[in-house]
Amino acid sequence: MAVGVLPTPRLADVDAVRQLRRRAQLVTEQKATTFAFACRLLPNDVRDDVYLLYLVFRALDDLVDQGASDAPERVRAVARWAEEAAREPTPEVIVLESLARRYPLPRQAVGDFCVAMDQDLAGARFATERELERYCYRVAGTVGIVLASLLGVRDELEAYPAAGALGMAMQRTNILRDIDEDAESGRVYISDEALARHGGSLEPGRRGALVRAQIARADELYEDGMAGIGLLRRGRGAITLAATLYREILREIERQGYGQQPGRVVVPNPRKLLTALRATLLPV
Repeated sequence: MAVGVLPTPRLADVDAVRQLRRRAQLVTEQKATTFAFACRLLPNDVRDDVYLLYLVFRALDDLVDQGASDAPERVRAVARWAEEAAREPTPEVIVLESLARRYPLPRQAVGDFCVAMDQDLAGARFATERELERYCYRVAGTVGIVLASLLGVRDELEAYPAAGALGMAMQRTNILRDIDEDAESGRVYISDEALARHGGSLEPGRRGALVRAQIARADELYEDGMAGIGLLRRGRGAITLAATLYREILREIERQGYGQQPGRVVVPNPRKLLTALRATLLPV
């Protein structure tokens, strides 16, 4: 079984629930090391549910990314759950239903995430920055919003847009970090508009202006997103830590010359630890 693929849970079985929660934690630690590190600061009573939520999104993303034969069906089942249509008891739907009994999950955001999965299944390209921005919201801003619903917010009208912006900032960071890895797989998450404006090339050493512009947009989203962390009822320290560590990837891209060298950008552990220490001292 692939790391992120979610088995059918038996939520009436105490041992099965315990195993599923353990699996959710392991998947988070393997697939999202920075987020998993930050999750250690979450309150005990919500941490396992955050892992479960991550597992649902990760499972769908892995199914789509791996081209699994049942990926369209599994995505469609979650989309129908989000629409409150006929229930299809796929593993992801079962877990979402369990979480929805205890949290006010925003179903529209879950449905929008499924639209992004459909885009990935279709091998979508992005002509304009507006199209890319919309995709970043669907694939990651939505995750930020649903996570905020688990942590609780003081004002949905302010908190949810901020949570969405933070998710989008992290997605744009992922795009820049993985630009070469994606290109090798035939995937491009840079808009044609941005390419044309900044030299038309994704090749190392020729994409400096493009990367600078993309970093600037990501930083704007981080500012908007982090400004809303104080609206969370719980987990403010964990989200601050996750955002600060993720944003440091942008600074590392800058240190390495804005894409002068090929390969995935990784923040060295000493700097990561220093960044984490600074983040824990920030007021939340």
